[in-house]
Amino acid sequence: MPAKMVSTPKNLQILFEDNHLIAINKRPGDIVQGDKTGDMPLSEIVKAYIKQKEAKPGNVYLGVAHRLDRPTSGIVVFAKTSKALTRLNKIFADKKATKTYWAVVKNTPPKEFDILTHWLKRNPKQNKSYAYIKEIHESKKAILEYKLVKKTTNYVLLEIDLKTGRHHQIRAQLAMIGCPIKGDLKYGFDRSNKDGSIHLHARHLSFIHPVRKEIIELIAPPPEDPIWNTCT
Repeated sequence: MPAKMVSTPKNLQILFEDNHLIAINKRPGDIVQGDKTGDMPLSEIVKAYIKQKEAKPGNVYLGVAHRLDRPTSGIVVFAKTSKALTRLNKIFADKKATKTYWAVVKNTPPKEFDILTHWLKRNPKQNKSYAYIKEIHESKKAILEYKLVKKTTNYVLLEIDLKTGRHHQIRAQLAMIGCPIKGDLKYGFDRSNKDGSIHLHARHLSFIHPVRKEIIELIAPPPEDPIWNTCT
């Protein structure tokens, strides 16, 4: 079922909403849940929107089923009921959701299409994952498939199908093949974006609705900026 974008006064890009779920096109820089920075998380902004829209007198329930890194943009789905959250968590855990990302990189990858398999080990102190070509102690297998979509004078647009969901997986794996994402200083790009974002975007998500059992297909437009506009 195609998703319809709805404009709201809360500066939210809503891709889908019903009684059970709400899907947002997250802006780069927004955090999905509260963290030590104390910045207002997207979850609280969405709660405030629901509370106002539905005129709820008490607290609003909103469950977080998955997350995106702060500097990335794209689709985030929240559950509006505990039943929907439990089932949505299982859908993601069982890898029954299809996720596609767009990434802008500077270097052309070795192949126009490839399946990358690495073992990632997370360093919590650095908030970074390191990719290895062989399994090492406490590493986790990471698989993604990419294809080259477009080349411009300075950049390359890649489409990525994520097969596993590891910490910083796309960022670490693309860096491993010499293609760090534009703006991603942490993974080897030579300069940051002015707004602190990176050019990684959760473009497409499809799954079976946890309650209505219909196919939900979400597509999020990338942020408005010269690089995205040129590459897409």
